[in-house]
Amino acid sequence: MINKKILIQGPIKSGLIAKIINKTNQGKAGAQSIFLGQVRHDIIDGRKVLEIDYSAYDEMVQTEMDKIFELIKAKYDDLQKIYVKHSVGKVKAGEHSLFVLVACGHRRQAFKAIEEIVDLIKAKLPVWKKEILDDGGHIWTENE
Repeated sequence: MINKKILIQGPIKSGLIAKIINKTNQGKAGAQSIFLGQVRHDIIDGRKVLEIDYSAYDEMVQTEMDKIFELIKAKYDDLQKIYVKHSVGKVKAGEHSLFVLVACGHRRQAFKAIEEIVDLIKAKLPVWKKEILDDGGHIWTENE
């Protein structure tokens, strides 16, 4: 199972996370690995980051995510499920903006697959971040 609707407006709430986990508990998976990315309470040049306003090229996000899914499926034969959600719009410091779940038969492949998926998401998805600062300013940042 691979989800097709990647982008979600606003922060990723705990209720959605629980729903996805419960939905992926069936099957032969012996391991689920989960990554939760959240907006940091960063200080940049003495200014506090209050939130990030994420924007994305929607159609290209799905195209790139499909390529990532195919690459990961081919590499990890034990893989059973991948689920990804990425925020667009405003997400406050401390809230979640990225959720990745991988279900595999065994833990080692789950750990390796999720790390690779997160790295590829950061490198390949056309998602941009505008950090909103406490002095009213903003900074555009690159994914790392």
